[in-house]
Amino acid sequence: MQFDNVDLNLLPPLEALLEERQVSRAAQRRNLSQSAMSRVLARLRRTFDDELLVQTPAGYQLTPRARILRNEMAEVMPQLRALIDADTFNPALASNTMFLAASDYATDVLADGLFREFFRQAPNMSLTIDQVVPSTYEDMQRGRVDLVLGPLAPPEPMIAETLFADELVCLMSDGHPVTDDALTVEHLRAYPHARVAMLHGQQMLVDTTLAELGVHPRHAVTVPYFSTLITALMSTTLIAVIPRRYALRHLTGNLRIARPPEVFASLDYAMLWHPRLTNDPAHRWLRTLLRSVSPSPLPGAERG
Repeated sequence: MQFDNVDLNLLPPLEALLEERQVSRAAQRRNLSQSAMSRVLARLRRTFDDELLVQTPAGYQLTPRARILRNEMAEVMPQLRALIDADTFNPALASNTMFLAASDYATDVLADGLFREFFRQAPNMSLTIDQVVPSTYEDMQRGRVDLVLGPLAPPEPMIAETLFADELVCLMSDGHPVTDDALTVEHLRAYPHARVAMLHGQQMLVDTTLAELGVHPRHAVTVPYFSTLITALMSTTLIAVIPRRYALRHLTGNLRIARPPEVFASLDYAMLWHPRLTNDPAHRWLRTLLRSVSPSPLPGAERG
């Protein structure tokens, strides 16, 4: 195979096929019909003199040559896009979709500024936000997710940049038997807790800190969303340890905030991305936008 004889238009569908490992998903990603993507795959097999994708009982698998190509493409394609698009990306004219993964907490805190500025600057672009799930980092590796928001330590080789900090508070019903402004370890031990299951980084911090205090609460309610958690607290004796920003935004006459014991650490919320996207023009624009709409430090957030 000679480079001068290669059709460079085959590179984007090759990238999709190697990352998706399925003809139908790769076709959908490249806005092609399945039959058209099958023809492209046939051309790629002739070009590389390799099957690239092989059918197995567990589904399509990459050949050894295809695995090498996938790793090389992950580095080369963003550089090619940056080379070609460096002076041409204009959010006002762009029509692509950006894919984020975040909890409803992070979306709620950033929503006002994020949606306003995103569609003011890029009226023809689209934004898709999904929950953080166990497959999120694999999706980032494969290019299905552009950026993740959360209090998470990034696995290799992801890059993280802190957007804002938050602190943990206790939220409970306004009619809760405990009326103190600051909760003690005994309070946390005596009453059942409610928690959000999906926000792994935050919940790990909460559970670890409680365990260090000798508190192993009964989690009477575990829900996937903060919005559901708020409802669960009303008219019950449940206690939830959640980020202060969310608690303040959703504080009603049925709820009140109390300080937790001093040992609870603050949370740094970051945006995480794959290093191959660092110089991608559209991704740089999105990261700049997120920095600009991130909230200011909370008044009185520092404990002294």
